[in-house]
Amino acid sequence: MGTLRKAAAYSRRYALPYTRTSRKKNKSFIKVIPPQKIVKFCMGRGDLFRQGKLPFQLDIVAVEFGQIRHNALEAVRQFLTKGLDESLPGQYYFKVVPFPHHIQRENKMLTGAGADRMQTGMSRSFGKSVGKSALVHKGSSVFFFALQDARGLAIARNLMKIVKPKMPCKLSFIDRTDKVAAKIAQQERESA
Repeated sequence: MGTLRKAAAYSRRYALPYTRTSRKKNKSFIKVIPPQKIVKFCMGRGDLFRQGKLPFQLDIVAVEFGQIRHNALEAVRQFLTKGLDESLPGQYYFKVVPFPHHIQRENKMLTGAGADRMQTGMSRSFGKSVGKSALVHKGSSVFFFALQDARGLAIARNLMKIVKPKMPCKLSFIDRTDKVAAKIAQQERESA
């Protein structure tokens, strides 16, 4: 497949979600849908989260509109899961929220000497599908953490601070900790 185009070519450009494929050959411009690169969307202990034993919650939210490629989401997922497994084994729940539906296209053009005879130019400019991306809007959740204590919350924040500059859109933290967990954290601070 070669190299990927820079993420800046897609990231902040407004796009309508292009997901349409048709069974009828003449109505479907997309011939191949790229495979999903995100292996798992939910990691950690989902059972503890459903039982309410992970009260400290952290939401990572997009500050602006952007397109996040599926390979970027997968790379961040692997980094965060590895970091959480090393420092908090079995004491967290982590979820990648957006699902990459939008199919990105590219009309590959040859450049250089002698390339002008091989190109079709803009006669078939729809382009071939090169990947998928998730369209995230302002205020929509990108990642979700549920943790057991305030120490885990600090570890998740530090891991996200490492990854944040590498994401194509600006992200911010929203602490959605339960009132019960807030009381527990306050009692821990008073006792220390």
